[in-house]
Amino acid sequence: MDLKLLIEILADGEFHSGEALGERLGITRAAVWKRLQHLMSMDIPVETNKGKGYRILGGLDLLKLEQIKGDITPLSRALTGNFYFFEEIDSTNSFLLAHGGHGDVCFAERQTAGRGRRGREWFSPYGRNIYLSLRWHVDQGVAALEGLSLAVGVLIAETLAQFGVDEVELKWPNDLLHDGRKLGGVLIEVGGDLTGECVVVVGIGLNVTMGDALSEDRISQPWIDLKRLGFHGSRNKLIAALISELLPAFRSFPNMGFAAYRDRWESRCAFFNNPISVLSPTGSVDGQLLGVDPQGGLRVLVDGNEVVFAGGEISLRKRA
Repeated sequence: MDLKLLIEILADGEFHSGEALGERLGITRAAVWKRLQHLMSMDIPVETNKGKGYRILGGLDLLKLEQIKGDITPLSRALTGNFYFFEEIDSTNSFLLAHGGHGDVCFAERQTAGRGRRGREWFSPYGRNIYLSLRWHVDQGVAALEGLSLAVGVLIAETLAQFGVDEVELKWPNDLLHDGRKLGGVLIEVGGDLTGECVVVVGIGLNVTMGDALSEDRISQPWIDLKRLGFHGSRNKLIAALISELLPAFRSFPNMGFAAYRDRWESRCAFFNNPISVLSPTGSVDGQLLGVDPQGGLRVLVDGNEVVFAGGEISLRKRA
């Protein structure tokens, strides 16, 4: 509990002396130092200044469950099940797959085993980004969910535009980019009866103020965060806006399908009409990106013929 209080005290971004922190927490200065080291192990950038004390560089916009619930639209609140908020968890997606119910929402300050597509690690420092998962049940089978990850990308990009972050591009099938750098991603996992009543968990990771928490070499690909794109809003309000957009879309998606989102996705398509390589476990195919079909499949011009690619093990790269 005193670790959480320590974070709350330092979240203002101002310096606090070790003595003052010890008094607030009711512990010794040596114990304060041990807890500060723990914060640093959580990728919280604690700055030490002799004579001034300690601060979290840039401060933290801490998540507040009641604020998020209060900012969700009435329609989406009616569609929501339980809310789960964790200071730290292995994965919000894993939690909802194992424990969630219809309409449940899970978010966290930090993930210890966050992941993207194909099991890739998703770097998840404390209090810097958005780690959000939502669970929905459908009775039409997994076929009714074709193209859902692309539709979710559209809704995230459009929500970000409401917060002044424009020109977000969508890279098939689940990445959000800005000027070629990764801003976020979508991870969809399905369980239950794949031909009847099934469960879908939609995980969203968005870089918000990650640049304050790590050096450029912590991630192996070019990346960007919302702060660098001019976002000065609240993570709480952004999470509430995302939930408000997504839950009604989940309800209507099995009947509308991806076709209702296709034009909006293609208007943000990264690498549109550019030469690309389509990568799969069996090899790669070079071609020109044409867009997507009504089910969300990737349309590529290969040797003068259009080929449609689909599947969770496929990805693409832009060619020079």
